[in-house]
Amino acid sequence: MTFQNVQISRFMSAMLIGNHKDDFVNALIQSLEEDTFVKMTLGKYAGTDQHLNKLMIRLIETKKGERMFFLYRYNTRDTAKNHSFDEGVRIVFNLVGEDFLTAHLFTTKNDFQIEYSKNGRTRFIKSKPTFKTKPSEQHNKEKQYQIDRHSFYLKALGITDDSGAVKDRMADKWKQINKFVEIIGGLFDASLLKDKKEISIVDMGSGKGYLTFVTYDYFNNLLGIKAKVMGVDLREELVGLCNDVARAADFENLSFERGFIQDFDLKGVDILIALHACNTATDDAIFQGLKAKAGLIICAPCCHHELRSQIKPPEVLKGIMRHSVMLGREAIMATDGIRGLLLEQNGYTTKMFEFVATEHTPMNLMIVGARHERTVDIEHYSKQIEELKNFYCVKEQRLEELLKA
Repeated sequence: MTFQNVQISRFMSAMLIGNHKDDFVNALIQSLEEDTFVKMTLGKYAGTDQHLNKLMIRLIETKKGERMFFLYRYNTRDTAKNHSFDEGVRIVFNLVGEDFLTAHLFTTKNDFQIEYSKNGRTRFIKSKPTFKTKPSEQHNKEKQYQIDRHSFYLKALGITDDSGAVKDRMADKWKQINKFVEIIGGLFDASLLKDKKEISIVDMGSGKGYLTFVTYDYFNNLLGIKAKVMGVDLREELVGLCNDVARAADFENLSFERGFIQDFDLKGVDILIALHACNTATDDAIFQGLKAKAGLIICAPCCHHELRSQIKPPEVLKGIMRHSVMLGREAIMATDGIRGLLLEQNGYTTKMFEFVATEHTPMNLMIVGARHERTVDIEHYSKQIEELKNFYCVKEQRLEELLKA
């Protein structure tokens, strides 16, 4: 690595005032020049933003070359930006000793630490290196289901640490991610979409974007398919974070928008994903996918309050369904059963299966609709749906009502 603008060293030298900031910033510049930089952390925030806690800096490989990735940790959210080495060093210089009173620089040669006291005195410490090797900055390009643990966005979203190891508290999420990639890969290969070189994907209720990022990475970087991916969520802070990380990762066809599922026009979408959309939000998502004639509709429902409140147990089941847990399970079976039949009635082959084992997540049922081009006997499915509703004394179901309207 060569430093992008050696004049910055002269610029810094002219500004340094002999309070150990010169030693620290020069160590940073040297680590970038010699390719020994591992990471940096700025703490003890003393600025005006009462919600900001610390700043973490790593290197990432982008289409524009190596960049410094800045992850700002707030109480309830994160924001992310990437900068050239010139910009990054200037920002660090301005923040250390002003907004942040401690800074730790980790390199493969030495660790460096600078601390500021309330009276302005500084302490500079140089010690043996914590890390002997640099973490990977690149994606694994092999065509395989499992996502590379060293992928930048996994670190930025808090799933892995700097060495690419999965954090203990994220072990279940990591299993879920890899299982999802395996599932969507198999579904895509067996669908009408399999020969398309460009596809559009929407993730409804994307949350922190774990599966949205993985989906983008899988199709674009592992399969080499040009996939435009959008995540939709109501929480503005998560939408902002995910857009920051997407930009920092140079995922140019990945974006996140704030909004309600039912408000989005998904015309032209090829794959609709809606995992853990609560109660009838799953119906709204399926309906949007059906309207768009999506090639794949992939859902993992959460909560089944709509039918649970309507169900009146048949005489033969009254003794069983007086127990709340059994009533809940019947509501799940009835709700998702009707959803599956409605998908089939509208030209989709339906599959239902466990997403991941229940010890990893209790919300593990996945409903998949794959569009086909065969003739459908609509009355056949209408009769089954009506009989199921009558059996449980259900008056209405959200997806059915949307389709009728």
